[in-house]
Amino acid sequence: MACRKRNVRAIEYRAALICLLLGAGPIGAQTYPAKAIRMVVPIAAGGTGDTLARFVADRLTEAFKQQIIVENRAGANGIIGTEAVAKAAPDGYTILVASAGNIAINPGLYGAKLPFDPERDLAPITQVANTTQVLIMHPSIPAKNIKELIALAKTNPSKLDYVNAGNGSTPHLNMALFASMAGIKLSGIVYKGSTPGRVAVVAGETPLMIDGLIPTLPLIQSGRLRALGVTSLKRSTALPDVPAIAETVPGYVGEIWYGVLAPAKTPTDIINRLNTAIVAALKNPDVSSRFAKQGADVVASTPAEFGDFIKREIVKWARVITEAKARVD
Repeated sequence: MACRKRNVRAIEYRAALICLLLGAGPIGAQTYPAKAIRMVVPIAAGGTGDTLARFVADRLTEAFKQQIIVENRAGANGIIGTEAVAKAAPDGYTILVASAGNIAINPGLYGAKLPFDPERDLAPITQVANTTQVLIMHPSIPAKNIKELIALAKTNPSKLDYVNAGNGSTPHLNMALFASMAGIKLSGIVYKGSTPGRVAVVAGETPLMIDGLIPTLPLIQSGRLRALGVTSLKRSTALPDVPAIAETVPGYVGEIWYGVLAPAKTPTDIINRLNTAIVAALKNPDVSSRFAKQGADVVASTPAEFGDFIKREIVKWARVITEAKARVD
C-alpha cells in the first residue's frame, strides 16, 4: 500500500514538473527583454541611417525600460556589421539597423563572396523608412526636366557624363536603373564618394549625378544645382516642386530604405514584440515630421511584409548590377 502511494506521488511530481517546464517558455518570453539590447549599425556615426537607428533605439529604451546600446560597426560596404548580427545568438539581444545597400545590393555585388545570406541568416522585424535621392545637374546643361534630359541623351548617346560615386554605390545603381528604364546611354565617371562627386557637378566638371537629398538641398535652393527629379515613387515634401522621376519614367523607384532585423531563428514572439514596439513609435504623429527633416518617409511594416519586400529588392538590384556590369575590387 505504501509503495503504491509513493508511486502515485512520483507520477504526480513528474506531471507537475512537466507542466512547469512546458509553461517556462511563455513565462520567459513575457520577461523579454531582461537586459540591455545591442543594436548594430553597419555604417559610421552621423549619417541618415545612424540618425534613424538612434531614434529607434531611444523609442525601444522607453518601451522596454532597458538600455539599447548602439554600436557602429562600419566597413566593407556594411558587411562587417551585418555579418556580426547574422552570426550572433538568436536570442533578441542583438539586432541590426541596416539599409538597402547592406541587405539588397550586396548580394548582387559580392555573390558567393558575401559571408552571409540576408534571407537565410537574418529575420526581418520591420522596414523603418524610405529616403529619396535626387537627380541633379549643372545649370549650364540645356535640360530643364527629365523629359528634356532623356531627349538630350538620345541625341548624344554616351556623350553625357554622370558621377559614379563608387561602383555598386546607391547613386551609381540608381543612375544605371534610370538610364536602363529611360532607354539612354550615359558615361559614368568614378569618384571616391558622393562629396567629391557633388563638388564636381557644382564646378561643371561632370554634369550629372544622383545624390542624397539633404546634402544637396542648399545647393539646389541657391541655384548652384538644378534638381530634375527625385528617386522616390512620389514627390518629396522637402522638394514639393520637383517631380518624381517616375512621373516621366513610369515604375522607376530608387529609394534608400532602412529596416530592423535580427539573427535568423530568433523566436517569433520576440520578433513580434520588437515589431510592436517599433511600429507603435513610428506611428506617433510627431514622428513623420521629424523623419521628413531627414528626407525620410515612415513605413512601419510587419515582419512578413518586410521579408517579401527584401526578396523583391534583391532580385531588382541583382538585375541592375548585372546590366551595369558593376564590379567591386
